[in-house]
Amino acid sequence: MSVKVLGSFKTIIYEKKDKVAWITLNRPEVLNAQNDQMREELISALEDARDNENIHVIVITGAGDRAFSAGADISEFPKQTPVDLIKRRGRMRVYELIRNIPKPVIAAVNGYALGGGCELAMACDIIIASENATFGQPEIRVGVIPGGGGTQMLPRLIGEKMAKELIFTGRSIPAQELYRLGMVNRVVPQDKLMNEVNDFVNVLLRRSPVILALAKMAVNKALETPLSEGLKCESELFAMCFGTEDQKEGAKAFLEKRDPQYKGR
Repeated sequence: MSVKVLGSFKTIIYEKKDKVAWITLNRPEVLNAQNDQMREELISALEDARDNENIHVIVITGAGDRAFSAGADISEFPKQTPVDLIKRRGRMRVYELIRNIPKPVIAAVNGYALGGGCELAMACDIIIASENATFGQPEIRVGVIPGGGGTQMLPRLIGEKMAKELIFTGRSIPAQELYRLGMVNRVVPQDKLMNEVNDFVNVLLRRSPVILALAKMAVNKALETPLSEGLKCESELFAMCFGTEDQKEGAKAFLEKRDPQYKGR
C-alpha cells in the first residue's frame, strides 16, 4: 500500500493512497472548527484531488472522537463585516467545489457535525455516520443564518418543514433520525465507522471513474433544473457513456462473465 502525505498543511491532514484522497480536519482541540485557514487548505487539497487522475474517490473526516466539525470558528466572528464576507466567499467555495468535483466525495462523520460541519457533510455525495454523530444548523444561536449552503441544501434533503424547524430553533438531530429522513446513507457503531467507509470506497473503486463522473453530473442536474431539462441532460450524458472505453469494457466483461478492468477513459 503506497501512502503519500502532504505535510504543508497546518489545519488538515491530506493523504493519498490506493486511488483515494483522505482529508482529515485536524483541529480536535476546538472540535475541528473551521477557520479561514482551514477552509483555504481544504480548497487546496480538494483541488489537488480533483486534478489528480490517479485519485478516484475522496473521503473527508474529522480528527478525534468528538467531532467531524462543530462549524465555523466563532472567534473570527467579531472582526468580520458584511463587506469582508461578500469579498471573501471561501466558506461557500468549499461546498460548491465539492459538489462540482467529478468524483465521489464521502463524508465520514463521527461526533458533532454542526453549522459549517453539517454543511460540509451535506455537500458530499455520501454521508456515512457513526451512532454518536449529531447534525444541526445552530447559527441562529449566535445571531446569524447558515452561510455555507445550509438554507439551500437542508430543505432539499429533509424537506422544507423539518429544515425550517432545525434552522429556526438551532436544535441538533441524531444521525439515526437523519437516516430515516434520507439525509444520511448509513449509520454504524462508532468503532465500525472507518471499516464501513473503506468497504464503501472499495465498491466505488470497482466502478468506472469516468462513468461515475457522468452519473454525479446527471444527479446534480436533477436538483438544479426542471424535470424536462434534467431528462434532456440525462439523455445527453447517457449517450456520452458510449464514447468511452470503459463502457465498451463494462459491456464486454458482462458478456464474458468476468470483472471489468476500467481505465477511466
